[in-house]
Amino acid sequence: MKYRVIYSNRRTMALEIRNGELIVRAPLLATKQRIRAFVEERRDWIEKHLAKSEARRREAEAAGAFTKEELSALAKEAAKVIPERVAHYAPLAGVSYGRITIRAQKTRWGSCSSKGNLSFNCLLMLTPPEVLDSVVVHELCHIKQMNHSPKFYMEVERVYPEYDRWHRWLDEHGGVLLSRLRSSEQ
Repeated sequence: MKYRVIYSNRRTMALEIRNGELIVRAPLLATKQRIRAFVEERRDWIEKHLAKSEARRREAEAAGAFTKEELSALAKEAAKVIPERVAHYAPLAGVSYGRITIRAQKTRWGSCSSKGNLSFNCLLMLTPPEVLDSVVVHELCHIKQMNHSPKFYMEVERVYPEYDRWHRWLDEHGGVLLSRLRSSEQ
């Protein structure tokens, strides 16, 4: 089984499948033998997720890349809809925020800067409204907690109890949308 290893200052090993490639994230002192054993122990998981990744790639290929016109229309729609959703959820999260930026991001659905500026992917307009709301709440909660700790997720669940359900939807279906964006730039 082919894989790429990325060594970093971490304690544990992790697997990631990105664009059909298996990536092993390993501690700096991990041996090649230990990495091979780690991969072999997780072969079933890897094969299952590689198959999912390939299915998403085929689905995105069949749907075709986004055109500049489509992305422009999505960005316009997002510029109207997303600030309304942020304004709705900010008081529920108990936060204030800075600028809101809309982009066609290749790998992220949203982000929050340390100054409280928010950025969202225009492709959220192609997801169910509940998914958009889950991303909005996620980013607003980062204003309070700039991490992904249990405390952060408790805050997200407090503001948006259905978060897990819609985050799973994004995990399962969002990759196809992002693939269509990446292929439009090739």
